[in-house]
Amino acid sequence: MGTEIRTFSSLKELTEFLTNQTLQYKSLFEDYSQWLGAMLRDFESTHKNDEWYQKMAALQKNLKGTSKKPAEADSGGKNAKGKEESPAWVQSGNIEISFTEQGQTEVLFEAIEKINSKIQETDKFKETVQQLARLGLGATVNYVVYIEEDIPKKIVIKPKASNKGEDMFKFITELTVPAYYMPESL
Repeated sequence: MGTEIRTFSSLKELTEFLTNQTLQYKSLFEDYSQWLGAMLRDFESTHKNDEWYQKMAALQKNLKGTSKKPAEADSGGKNAKGKEESPAWVQSGNIEISFTEQGQTEVLFEAIEKINSKIQETDKFKETVQQLARLGLGATVNYVVYIEEDIPKKIVIKPKASNKGEDMFKFITELTVPAYYMPESL
């Protein structure tokens, strides 16, 4: 989605947003994990002895446990951009292209890692929101949240307007009744 700023009128509303976002990420995590597992089982007969296959199979086995643990940074064997160098990819302009099964599994695994990272970051932000709830700020403030790459990064606590009329919908109208003049002498 990119960069976004959203205003929430209550901590409950913010918490519901974070919960829904986490549920969506967890659903994607499960879907992609199952897809990767099915692909690896399909590729087992033809690539069982390939180094990339063995590495991906080992990483896939560890995925279930990492969804609850903090992401660990591993810089071994990575190039300057942070991506692993792989013979499965060909650089074409600003993109990398692969025609191999190895490339497909690498893309899925990379997506799974990013989704897992988003789950963890969202959970950390949610813990911070729960701490705010303990402060008892309640309904007297708005919460302006800066969201970058679908992850809440910053929160501004802004007092709500003191004049109740500014927060509520105002309904102003004039009532006019047509008047008919009826002379009594008719």
